[in-house]
Amino acid sequence: MGDVVKDLTAGTVGGAANLVVGHPFDTIKVKLQSQPTPAPGQLPKYAGAIDAVKQTISAEGPRGLYKGMGAPLATVAAFNALLFSVRGQMEAILRSEPGAPLTVKQQVVAGGGAGLAVSFLACPTELIKCRLQAQSSLAEAAAASGVALPKGPIDVAKHVVRDAGARGLFKGLIPTMGREIPGNALMFGVYEAAKQYLAGGPDTSNLGRGSQILAGGLAGAAFWLSVYPTDVVKSVIQVDDYKNPRYSGSLDALRKIVAADGVKGLYKGFGPAMARSVPANAATFVAYEITRSALG
Repeated sequence: MGDVVKDLTAGTVGGAANLVVGHPFDTIKVKLQSQPTPAPGQLPKYAGAIDAVKQTISAEGPRGLYKGMGAPLATVAAFNALLFSVRGQMEAILRSEPGAPLTVKQQVVAGGGAGLAVSFLACPTELIKCRLQAQSSLAEAAAASGVALPKGPIDVAKHVVRDAGARGLFKGLIPTMGREIPGNALMFGVYEAAKQYLAGGPDTSNLGRGSQILAGGLAGAAFWLSVYPTDVVKSVIQVDDYKNPRYSGSLDALRKIVAADGVKGLYKGFGPAMARSVPANAATFVAYEITRSALG
C-alpha cells in the first residue's frame, strides 16, 4: 500500500473520530455565533453555551446537538483524507532525505499547504452544516417571511443553488481560507513541537498514546486560538440571506460585528469551540497515528 493511500485511510479514520467527539460542541458554537444581535432592551436568544445546550435539547432533543452532522459525515472521508495526504506529500517534498523527521518549521509549511487544499472542500461543507445548525436562530425570520426551512443537507444545497447558483455553495471561501491556511499551519507545527518536546528530541516514533493525546489537544487549541475571529466572520457570512444579505463581504461583516457587539462579538461561541478543540483534535491525531502505524 502506497503512502498516499495510507494517509488517505488514516486521515479518514481520524476525521471520523473528530466528528463523533466534537460535533455537539460545534453545534453550540455555531448557534452562539449566528444568533441575531438583540434589539435594545431585549435579551439575546441564548444567555451562553449552557443555555444554548438546554434550549437545544428542550426544543429538539439530544439529536439536536448532532444536527447538520450529515454534511460533514458525508465528506469527512474526503476532507481529512485530503488534509493528511496533502500534508504527507508536502512532507515528502520538504524532507531532506527519505525517512528523515521534519523540523517544526517544515511542518508549519506542510500544514499551511494542506489547509489551502482543503479550503475548497471545507467551504461548501461548512456552509451547509452552519445553515442547518443555525436554523433555530433563523426560524422566527423564516416564519415571518413564510419560507419553509430546509430539512437536511441535500435540501439546504438545493435551496442555495436555487437562490444563488452553484457559486453560492462557495460563499465565505475567503474567510474559510483565512481559517484553514494559518490554522492548519499552526496546528501541525504545534503538534510536532509538542511531540518533540515530550520525546526529548526529533525522534517521536516511540511516543506513548498519552503524549500523543496531549500533543493533539494542544494542537487543536492552537488552531482555534489563532483563527477564531475569522471563523466567526465565516459563519455569519455563510448563514446570511442570499436575496437580502446583511453583509457585503468579509470586511463588512467584521466591521458590523464589532460595531454591534464590540471585539467580544468576534469571540461568540469561543467557549464551546475551545472545549471541543482539545478532545476532538486529540481523537483525530491519535486515531490517525494508530491507523497509520497499523498500515505500516
